[in-house]
Amino acid sequence: MGRWVFKATVYPSPRSKGFVGFGDADSSNVSSLGHGAEMRVAETRAVNRALRKAYGIGLCSVEELGWAPRSNTPVARDQDKASTNGNNGHQNGQPRLRDRLCLLIRQHHLDAGLVKAYAAHYCGTTTLREASRDLVEAFINDLAERATKDRDGLICQLNSYSKSQEVTL
Repeated sequence: MGRWVFKATVYPSPRSKGFVGFGDADSSNVSSLGHGAEMRVAETRAVNRALRKAYGIGLCSVEELGWAPRSNTPVARDQDKASTNGNNGHQNGQPRLRDRLCLLIRQHHLDAGLVKAYAAHYCGTTTLREASRDLVEAFINDLAERATKDRDGLICQLNSYSKSQEVTL
């Protein structure tokens, strides 16, 4: 279609000078699912970048992760290994556990607070930070499988971790 560039400014407080983010998109840097929606992708990228700057968020938005399906051919695996040198915080070419968990939450539209409560319970700890890396990784793998195979059941289980709130009218 064409190349789209957007600029977004976020003012976290009335006296703030603002945090600026730019976003661009064209058919070469948008997934095949986003073709035809390049304008909206560019706008979303600009807004997300400005929000991340304004609020100090270290994760990029889902559409910027650049993950592509991996091939199982030996040549593709060697190329994947070669491309992960200087991987900017990723370990063994894989995203950090926290990033994987955040991506799952966004992809499946889950409540982050409920997922954290469920994760701590799953790991048998008071908070998720207290859990071992192996337990957290097992939780993330289980969460990914359940979100894909039985999202409704997962949502039901997550909702059991919500605090009951009374509403007064």
